[in-house]
Amino acid sequence: MFATSSRIRYASKGATGFRADRPLTDAEIAHYAPSVMAAEAHESRSARYGYCSTKDVLDGLRSNGFQPYQVVQTRCRDEGKRDFTKHLLRLRHASAVAGSEVPEIIMINSHDGTSSYQLMSGVFRMVCENGLIAGDIGNDIRVRHNGSVVDNVIEGCTRILDDIQLTMDHVAEFKGINLVREEQHAFATAALQLKYDEGQAPIQAQSLLQVRRMADTGNDLWTTFNRAQEALIRGGVRGRSANGRRISTREVTGVNENVRLNKALWSLAESMAALKVSA
Repeated sequence: MFATSSRIRYASKGATGFRADRPLTDAEIAHYAPSVMAAEAHESRSARYGYCSTKDVLDGLRSNGFQPYQVVQTRCRDEGKRDFTKHLLRLRHASAVAGSEVPEIIMINSHDGTSSYQLMSGVFRMVCENGLIAGDIGNDIRVRHNGSVVDNVIEGCTRILDDIQLTMDHVAEFKGINLVREEQHAFATAALQLKYDEGQAPIQAQSLLQVRRMADTGNDLWTTFNRAQEALIRGGVRGRSANGRRISTREVTGVNENVRLNKALWSLAESMAALKVSA
């Protein structure tokens, strides 16, 4: 097995994954997400399916300065599709400056026809080792499995890299917006509804605002957003089930749900910022 110093590995019913504080090796990627290394498309794909290995795309990205720091693979009930199922890579460019927040590019793909290449912008927050996916800023690029896939994905990543300052500008804006207690609670209440149906949440909105570390103390929108996002995504928040049993909320590891919830939270933060600016 691989060493664990400054690294995160996880496995759940939803997905398996691995993250390190330096670029991942092919051996690590193959161990935690074998579908990345698929040498061919799943047998269910027709001859019209333009197969292009994620490994080949990753090699092309590496040669253009992009390196993978995290890999996630969705668990698949069909054992025959395990080595072809949906997977996610988070990459940084060599030009990225390490700080409290680091811009990243998220790439999603599969080799069983369930996903085209999907590219999005993201931010990795060093203090809690929790990455968010930026939402509605026009950086959701999809590349179909035909034509010059490698070149098109590299071009897409470069476009996102060129525009990623927009994401970091939003982060700076969120840091400059202070929220009173009632506004923080309103944000947490709305965030809770993004994950749970009305009346079904096992925790209270106030639980999302709990301070977990010194870096999380503060009343600005960015800090409030991060407390809520970490609580919803990473789980571990104590609550009660519908029958009153004490429980701890689960981590969101499935690729689809992680992306959906992250983007919805980001959009919620943008809406709160817009309200505060116009007030």
